[in-house]
Amino acid sequence: MKSFTAGKNEEGVRLLRFCEKVCPTMPKSMLHKAFRNKRVKINGKKQSADYKLVPGDLIELYINDEFFSEKESPVKTADYSKLNILYEDANVLIVVKPFGLLCHSDNKNEDNLIDMVISYLIDKGEYSPVKDTSFTPALCNRIDQGTEGIVIAAKNHPALADINEAIRNNSTEKIYICITSYSVKDGIYKAYLKRDKTAKKVTVTERNIPDSKEIITGFRTIESKGNHNLVECTLYTGRTHQIRAHLAFIGSSILGDRKYGKPFPETESQLLCAYKLRFGLLDEKLSVAYLSGKEFCYENNHVKKFFDKL
Repeated sequence: MKSFTAGKNEEGVRLLRFCEKVCPTMPKSMLHKAFRNKRVKINGKKQSADYKLVPGDLIELYINDEFFSEKESPVKTADYSKLNILYEDANVLIVVKPFGLLCHSDNKNEDNLIDMVISYLIDKGEYSPVKDTSFTPALCNRIDQGTEGIVIAAKNHPALADINEAIRNNSTEKIYICITSYSVKDGIYKAYLKRDKTAKKVTVTERNIPDSKEIITGFRTIESKGNHNLVECTLYTGRTHQIRAHLAFIGSSILGDRKYGKPFPETESQLLCAYKLRFGLLDEKLSVAYLSGKEFCYENNHVKKFFDKL
């Protein structure tokens, strides 16, 4: 038998998910049998697999020792010295991902943002792969490897669940800045986008076709220099490659976008940056409700500096 005490990182986690984390080699059929046979208890009483943990809960698992993970979770040590933090509190980190960096590992041992965040929190003493058995800090949103910009990381389970809920409910606004090759008329544009997962590319059409989804994007030209335009883009829907493909569809692809436009000799990637993040009115019950109305902006972005030099 082993016992655990639920902490903040276990708050709201389903009991079954917790058991699967701490007993990773136990067959699911045996685990469900343990629940039926009252070998899983909370505060001395039988609980269902769907029970959501509360900080302070005493979790008692009358399960054979060989099913428990005794080894520290494998965590790649990453150099986080260049981690660009815009904002931090007890629940969240708001960071800037530089272009060229992956958000998550691609199993090729390349550097990635989440490994940097995790290593940073381990060194701060805010996360332990051994003690925090049911939760690992996670990114709430992601952006393409070739795009620079703001990413939200959750330090605990309640923050992750609540930020994700705010994103689903459109209580966050993500605003990008880019350089286009031709002029863009200000306005809100609607179209349809269809993914080709094999080609890792999307197609935008004027009409709804099978397997396509509606996209809505707002464009506003900030400044122009000849054929080049500094354009602010607001996502009203969040689809794969939405801004890049939508701009190409209306005839003004992003400078340096090799997939939907053409290469530009002075840049290695598309000149696109997620440079603003706004929180709308958040439910008072959320652990991150204090972020209501806050705006975070990455002013010193690569795209703006590139445009100024044109």
